[in-house]
Amino acid sequence: QVQLVESGGGLVQAGGTLRLSCVTSGSSIRSYTMGWYRQAPGKQRELVATTSSGGSPNYADSVKGRFTISRDVAKNTVYLQMNSLKPEDTALYYCNKISSGRPIYLWGQGTQVTVSS
Repeated sequence: QVQLVESGGGLVQAGGTLRLSCVTSGSSIRSYTMGWYRQAPGKQRELVATTSSGGSPNYADSVKGRFTISRDVAKNTVYLQMNSLKPEDTALYYCNKISSGRPIYLWGQGTQVTVSS
């Protein structure tokens, strides 16, 4: 059974940095697009960043220039480096494999990011 385990969240001040990690077990990330999503209270889950199997990144406009997605295939891990954090980045962050533009596995527990002003 595939499991997604996110970590690295925390409480930071505006302008701070965090690095999120997502370890996938039960399936290799090698040949898949991987994505980071987030869900703020009262809002729908949104896609923040993706990395293709070839390593090409894409970002939502709201995080472009501040967040960097990367992957380590040997560790079966995807990272999200978040710089210049803003209070509006506060959310529960999740990762997932993406196929045909949709997440394909059951969601993990996520990791909470809280940015204070």
